[in-house]
Amino acid sequence: MMPISRYRPYLALAIALLIAAAIYSPGLSGSFFFDDHPNIVDNKAVQPGAVSLAELTAAALSSPSSDFKRPLSSLTFAANFLASGLSPFWFKLTNLLLHLANGVLLYFVVERLWQFAWPAGRRDGSHLAALLVTAAWLVLPINLTAVLYIVQRMESLANLFVLSGLLGYLVARRRMMEGRGGLVAAWLSLLSGVAIGSLAKETAVMLPLYAATIEYLVIRPRAGVKDRRIDALFLVVLVLPLVAGACWLSPKIFATESWAHRDFTLGTRLLTEARVVVDYLVWSLIPTPRALSFYHDDFSVSTGLLSPWTTLASLAFLLAVAVSAFLMRRRNPTYAAGIALFLGAQLLTATVLPLELVYEHRNYFASGGLLIALVSLFRVGTESSTDGVVPYRLGILVIGLLAVFYAGQTLLTSISWGDPLKMAAELAWRAPDSPRAQYELGRTYIIYSRYKADSPFTPLAYAPLERAAALPDASILPLQALVFFNARLGRPIDDRWWLGMTDVLRKRRARVEDESSLISLTQCLQNGQCDFPAERLMDAYQAALSHPEPSGRLLGAYGDFAWNMLQDRELAERVTREAIAAAPAEPAYRITLARMLIDDGDPVAARRAIADVAALNFGGRLQSTIDELDRQLDAKQTKLTE
Repeated sequence: MMPISRYRPYLALAIALLIAAAIYSPGLSGSFFFDDHPNIVDNKAVQPGAVSLAELTAAALSSPSSDFKRPLSSLTFAANFLASGLSPFWFKLTNLLLHLANGVLLYFVVERLWQFAWPAGRRDGSHLAALLVTAAWLVLPINLTAVLYIVQRMESLANLFVLSGLLGYLVARRRMMEGRGGLVAAWLSLLSGVAIGSLAKETAVMLPLYAATIEYLVIRPRAGVKDRRIDALFLVVLVLPLVAGACWLSPKIFATESWAHRDFTLGTRLLTEARVVVDYLVWSLIPTPRALSFYHDDFSVSTGLLSPWTTLASLAFLLAVAVSAFLMRRRNPTYAAGIALFLGAQLLTATVLPLELVYEHRNYFASGGLLIALVSLFRVGTESSTDGVVPYRLGILVIGLLAVFYAGQTLLTSISWGDPLKMAAELAWRAPDSPRAQYELGRTYIIYSRYKADSPFTPLAYAPLERAAALPDASILPLQALVFFNARLGRPIDDRWWLGMTDVLRKRRARVEDESSLISLTQCLQNGQCDFPAERLMDAYQAALSHPEPSGRLLGAYGDFAWNMLQDRELAERVTREAIAAAPAEPAYRITLARMLIDDGDPVAARRAIADVAALNFGGRLQSTIDELDRQLDAKQTKLTE
């Protein structure tokens, strides 16, 4: 019979998981939010009517978040819909279960990491270190968006396979060191983790780097023996893909058009990200509500080393942190590994890719590295627990108090996320200079007003929307919302709102939010819900299209507007063809063109357009649409011959 003490660490882990579940439970009653709408609510493809190859293929390839589509994540959204419809509670509960599963995996990864690093340490030391890291990570405030923000299941799901692959690698390495095989398992762990995890989100490609970090900072120095088989493994799964990826990405990274839709260049992005990564470090370990505001579109761009001065200071700080890890790599390998994991996790999203500057969920894995480094400073479970930076027992107390602090912060935020109006008001308070935060508050008031003039929420909507529109670098979303709201209420529309929209669109290239605004106004006008001159909207479209190389989405929206509202068929077909040329892999524009040609009575061109749609019919995902187009064309030809 096993002694009861053997199960104590796992009982403590179970308690930590239950506490985390309780802390997040208030947020499960919240609603869909921000990018949940284009990815789930407004994405009919992830709302299949039945389980079939065609519908599941369509769901898998439907995500607008990435060119790689992240099919595994989209399939889990479809599974949620099939099980419970568009109920945000079950979507959020699925996210929470994934987070708890990741917590379990993190526990075992840290436990084995400690066993490699400190083979002569305290018997229960690896369990204690793993428990401290996991308990804090489960309730870390910076990780909240990976749990309660539904679309960020992409991040937590990808990390489920990253942590699984990392754990599999550590188990395999132990077997190799004990002469019990394990090489094949090491290969399979890394390859399968990357292959499956990347179907959820591209960040899973970082798994080999994380494994190499632990191998060369912890395992190899402690083992004292070089293993060429492992060197060959990382040559194949890390070095060669890295070189191939750099060759593939380089032309895109240095192409001017890659940065045309951003307010920063490659150089200014790299400078800015130094400040961002330092903020990530501080927000992870010493979070404050104002810092973790979710919206960071008001983050200023660094234009030089001293503009602002914190740019140079941040670079110096990061260099000092990296140097500290290098100097302590032998004396404290888990500290070095933790820092390296944190910094390594930033290489994909905080360097040369033209992504948005700041997102808290990008630290879902990286924050674990920071906690590993923090626990290592107190030498928990090492050969000696008395030579840390602070006394061992005091260190345990400090980390415990931090975990309680993190839990309190996360609980308060979770409570607000459970109420859409309270959440919008709190995020607007946390980020007073964020156009998105102020817009979201105004939009929430509009939703609560139900477009009724006598609603108490109706007058509340205007101030945050006007405030959002007046903030520097705002999109046209708040102005569009003001036009939309007054049009739905039958109230006069202020000319300043239209002029403001066209002015913004003329000054800079349209962003995704701007395109969504124009599409929303087009649909409102087309559906008869809004009453405003189509010429006003046409001016806004022309301002947006005045910039070179407009997106396929913008061109497609203008083609729809020209067809339905301007009744200009020639313009609509020409612009729709331009949309196809701009986004050849998107079937929606080809389907629209086919319908236009059918309606025009051009059977030859229509057949050709339908054939182009069929070329994108992977897994039968477009078959029902193709069948419908064929029926429409047959009916049109029959009508013309009568």
